[in-house]
Amino acid sequence: MHYPKLNILIIEDQLAIASNIADFFEAKGHLLDFAYQGEYGLQLALENPYDVIVLDLMLPKMDGFKVCEEIRKKNAFQVPILILTARTTMVEKIKGFQLGADDYLTKPFALEELEMRCLALSRRRLLNLNHTIKLGELVIDRQRQSVARGGKRVKCKHLGYKIIEILAESYPKVVTRSELIHKLWGDQPTESDALRSHIYQLRTVLDKPFAEPLLKTVYGIGFTLDVGKLADG
Repeated sequence: MHYPKLNILIIEDQLAIASNIADFFEAKGHLLDFAYQGEYGLQLALENPYDVIVLDLMLPKMDGFKVCEEIRKKNAFQVPILILTARTTMVEKIKGFQLGADDYLTKPFALEELEMRCLALSRRRLLNLNHTIKLGELVIDRQRQSVARGGKRVKCKHLGYKIIEILAESYPKVVTRSELIHKLWGDQPTESDALRSHIYQLRTVLDKPFAEPLLKTVYGIGFTLDVGKLADG
């Protein structure tokens, strides 16, 4: 069975556990970021649109309960949080769920189960997302996989649609070239200029017919949507 590739944040201070997770998940094509203490984990969680966050409770500088609470207060993406910990009391489990955790897995654990739980959380989040993304005059219909700008249909190909969707989901953050390539093709080999070609084709239908460009290249980094004055309000 084909499973989607996830962008996951692991907040875990035990380096051996983090390394085992990295070896297993990266071999499956998932993209991982790591933080070994709570404050830095919170910073990454608030700056990036992850598919899932795997969060230990016993962390230096800021414990996992506080990290979970702060993510739920400040994170606009409502990213799923899986608590991964050696603590097993019901009181602590209940506290984690009350602070906004979505799942709870106790140590020791099987890496296969951790992956399946992350995939399930990601699917559940996608089902709960609004089927429409609206950024200014740009409207994306997830169900129909269609794009409109200023009320006019943008006739883009499948990968062009995926690029717009990825950039819209990440807005206002810049999506790096490597992250975009990973989300489009996973670990499958692709020609070095394949992304450039798809970006060019997308600009032809998304920007050229309109007065203001929407797809912005951030040189040396990646791409973003330059909604700017086109945004509502």
